[in-house]
Amino acid sequence: MTLDIQFKLKSNPNYIKYLRENSYWYKILTRDPSMYKEFVNEVKVNYKLRPIDKINDALSTIEMLQSIMSTMK
Repeated sequence: MTLDIQFKLKSNPNYIKYLRENSYWYKILTRDPSMYKEFVNEVKVNYKLRPIDKINDALSTIEMLQSIMSTMK
């Protein structure tokens, strides 16, 4: 694995955690460092770090608050 990839991985705790949970990525990143973007995308999808996931979380919170407010009426 290149030093550049190692520094990028160590700079983000989510990457380290995901790499430990899915160790097959060690082999992939060692053999083909260009797969780093795929790795980052997979981490974002699995840990729900994409902007759309954050919007969905906010919307579900708003819906929950609306349902609580409607039951209090």
